Amino acid sequence: MKIDETNMAIIKHLRDGRKSIKKIAIDLSITENTVRARITKLTAEGVLDIVGLVEPERLGGHSLVQIGIKLSTMELVKKGKEFSKLKGVVSVSVVTGRFDLFATVLLNDQFNLLTFFTDEVSKIKDVESVETFVVYKSFNMKVPYIL
Repeated sequence: MKIDETNMAIIKHLRDGRKSIKKIAIDLSITENTVRARITKLTAEGVLDIVGLVEPERLGGHSLVQIGIKLSTMELVKKGKEFSKLKGVVSVSVVTGRFDLFATVLLNDQFNLLTFFTDEVSKIKDVESVETFVVYKSFNMKVPYIL
């Protein structure tokens, strides 16, 4: 799917997830049906998701961790997909540097870091090592609530 200027303008307007299709159409001088159709196509193509996001540190009892993962296999994409399906995982990226994958994980009082490693990460083969980075304070880091 080609992302043209109109698609990008719609996406930018949707940063305010409560902005109406009518208001977006007026601001962009296009019809509501055009906005609606483009949002539908962007969503169907996997370019856009419209979701509510939370700031974990403001929820109380919740935290984010970043985890660097070193694998003993070169099947990076396959392992990234496996990690992305684990409970608590917000996102996984294949990266350069000393780690093969980097994961962002949402935790709470009932689903803590030890539980994540023992119940979730232990399911995945070929994990050579992990290094955990606890997020004490974040800026512009809002995530979907997935627990």
